[in-house]
Amino acid sequence: MYRYSIYIMKHLASATVLVTVSLTSIIWLTQALRFIDFIVSRGISFGSFIELTLLLIPSLLLFVLPFALLCAVLYVYYRLIMDSEILVLSSAGLSRFQLARPALNIGIIATLIAYCISLYILPVSYREFKEMQSFLRDNYASLLLQEEVFNSPVDGLTVFIRDRDKSGILRGIIVHDSRDSSKPPVTMMAEEGRLVETPKGPRFVMYHGNRQEVENGKLSFLNFDEYTLDISFYTTTGRDRVRQPEEMFLPELLFPAASGDEASRLIAEGHNRLTWPLFAVALTLLAVSVLLTGEFNRRGGWQRVTSVIVIAGAVLSASVGLLNLAQKQPWMICLMYGNVFMLLLGSIWLLTYENRAGNPKSRMEMAGI
Repeated sequence: MYRYSIYIMKHLASATVLVTVSLTSIIWLTQALRFIDFIVSRGISFGSFIELTLLLIPSLLLFVLPFALLCAVLYVYYRLIMDSEILVLSSAGLSRFQLARPALNIGIIATLIAYCISLYILPVSYREFKEMQSFLRDNYASLLLQEEVFNSPVDGLTVFIRDRDKSGILRGIIVHDSRDSSKPPVTMMAEEGRLVETPKGPRFVMYHGNRQEVENGKLSFLNFDEYTLDISFYTTTGRDRVRQPEEMFLPELLFPAASGDEASRLIAEGHNRLTWPLFAVALTLLAVSVLLTGEFNRRGGWQRVTSVIVIAGAVLSASVGLLNLAQKQPWMICLMYGNVFMLLLGSIWLLTYENRAGNPKSRMEMAGI
């Protein structure tokens, strides 16, 4: 491999890693804040919190990688142009395609990494994330009831807890249950209680209290020593949990067991797993083809960068829109492939058509003569 190619690839690789880590960290931080309540009010350990949120990184990497590579290519090649390094390499007889080859090599590597994430790492990590989330909810059910707060876990149910001791005993309990519209609402008060795990899920056991119910204008009052309330609505067992598309492997998406609209949604997601990684190399080709085409002008370089950003934004927006439409109209899946392949072919055509970088006239134009 030529030294110039290694030189450019080193700069591209370092810039891509830097941008990828930066963007992923920022997005990961915003996503992790959604789960901070697990620590603040639900008692989850910091280690479990970090482990849970780190499982989101593969999905973030898959989303960020094409953008990061585009930013890296724009930065490195724009700097090479401004420093006249591209002019020197072109004067040495290198064609535009040869100048673009280092970026193309990095784009292909990034695309292969994206496919590894999309086809294997993403479903494995996201499935582990959902299972761990369910596990934490099941095992920390007693911490979901916050003290001195009217908790409303589901519509029609309100729970108040005065305090909780270190052994998990809850005191000063009020429960108002109006979930069943066919029955009158029920209010229960108890001196203390605790949450226990049973084979059928967590249960809220209350001790030394009363149950009040008003029906047909008459108050029904019942004292009890022990009363059990089903709180399985707090949790979802792994067997009952509906799997998300992100947890499924490609064959499960392309050949779903579901039918109707759900099948269309899964199939569209499967094809998105195949098309999205291609944007890593497609956006790379777009950037180098626009930056290396035409006359060299120090004052006009920003216009080409702006053009690349506008085109990339339009294509990626179209990709998101086509995914949503393909979930309802499966025939539009072909447009998802057309969107990325038109970008690829258009960039290759622009990069190779009338290869002026190798003739003297073009070099003089680039030098401003």
